Amino acid sequence: MIQATDIHKSYGSLEVLKGIDLHIAKREIVSIVGASGAGKSTLLHIIGTLDKAGRGRLFIDGTEVSKLNDTALAAFRNQKIGFVFQFHHLLPEFTAIENICIPAYISGIGKKEATEKAEKLLEYLNLTDRKNHKPSELSGGEQQRIAVARALINEPAVVLADEPSGNLDSKSAQELHKLFFRLRDEMNQTFVIVTHNPELAAMSDRTITIKDGKILDEEGAKHNIIKGFPLSIDKF
Repeated sequence: MIQATDIHKSYGSLEVLKGIDLHIAKREIVSIVGASGAGKSTLLHIIGTLDKAGRGRLFIDGTEVSKLNDTALAAFRNQKIGFVFQFHHLLPEFTAIENICIPAYISGIGKKEATEKAEKLLEYLNLTDRKNHKPSELSGGEQQRIAVARALINEPAVVLADEPSGNLDSKSAQELHKLFFRLRDEMNQTFVIVTHNPELAAMSDRTITIKDGKILDEEGAKHNIIKGFPLSIDKF
């Protein structure tokens, strides 16, 4: 699903990424960990085409995105990549369902079809009764689930999450983590997650540690950590 080769990135004289090689398979959940300033978010932004590498090649779902022009890149990002951020970035003046529909509108999907897709996601996430609420009327966990639905509405090839549970209480964070695995198992979704949360990193299929702009090591997840977790997210 994602193949990055020899990715370098500098800001002025500061070299942030120093030759990253990365391969992520379809339906894989990969966590990227490391100290602040190690280059985790920079790498995620490059994978998400929000920033460009100074050197290297990046393929997502078979497309070499590093060769796309700005217009083609914006269209690719809208159709192939979903984003979940720590602070939700929901538009406060719009309702939950309107926020979810925004990426669909940008891609050219009509209002009727976009609304139908959004309503299915709301039902899947047990949020149907909250669809006409604005973000200020939702709990932190509900806001983050709306952000997840927004990321999924265009059926992206990959979802990128930057500290997705960093602003949630421990119970809501645990439910969000279980939701990611439910989406992988039931929707074949691929996730790349930057996190400082050791529980989420341990649950992932692989954990990649970045230090000083390089991949320090990788390790597989301890899958037994999530055994016995219920998949229900009713109380999230």
